[in-house]
Amino acid sequence: MQQYIIGNWKMNGTKAESQKLAAGFLKRIQEATRPLPHIVLCPSYPYLTSVFEILKGSPIEVGAQDGHPEKSGSFTGDVSISQLVDVGCKYVIVGHSERRNFHQESSALIRKKIESAIKAGLRPILCIGETEKDRETGKTLEVIGHQVTSDLPSSFMPHDLIIAYEPLWAIGTGKLPKQEEVEEVLGFIKHELSTHIAGGALVPMLYGGSVNAANAPSFLNLPHVDGLLVGGVSLKLDEFWEIVNASTR
Repeated sequence: MQQYIIGNWKMNGTKAESQKLAAGFLKRIQEATRPLPHIVLCPSYPYLTSVFEILKGSPIEVGAQDGHPEKSGSFTGDVSISQLVDVGCKYVIVGHSERRNFHQESSALIRKKIESAIKAGLRPILCIGETEKDRETGKTLEVIGHQVTSDLPSSFMPHDLIIAYEPLWAIGTGKLPKQEEVEEVLGFIKHELSTHIAGGALVPMLYGGSVNAANAPSFLNLPHVDGLLVGGVSLKLDEFWEIVNASTR
């Protein structure tokens, strides 16, 4: 399976900075001499169109950081899944811990977003992960299993979505899980999915949480890791490109 390197720009950058970054990535793609992974960039809402216009026709695809499941309506400040498709998005991040925490998003809402995205032809990237307390008390797999069961719709195809395992305690902290811990969780998720749908083990599994150029190769070499979800470092052209070049397939 070809790996995925996905950059979540979060609430950062200006229009000019986003365009410059996108143009920089495009130049690297054009100069690449080796097979590359799937590359997806997820800028802030206001800059989706600007970034898409620069990358249009290139192998780099554009994703959004969230989306509202309703097509339209009185939802001030929200952006619908259908609107994301309209501006050229192919992916949408769903259930990121920052959305669950700061916006109190429930599993029911996350599931509805996933259903809406799949129906619209947008590929959701579901983020799941445990807290540091969950890890310390040995509840990691219990929490992950509950999220998989609660967040996902009852029916979908393996190619419909991507799952990103992001331990909450590793996001932006510099802390990292051990490689065997990542393998255990991703292997568990694949097993759980296989009990729900045919070919569940074929759903791409990413790792995310304090990913940088130095530690990316160790994660990308793990058998169950099909790519990385990268936060702050995806705003740094040279370092993010090192991560892209660290992909193994």
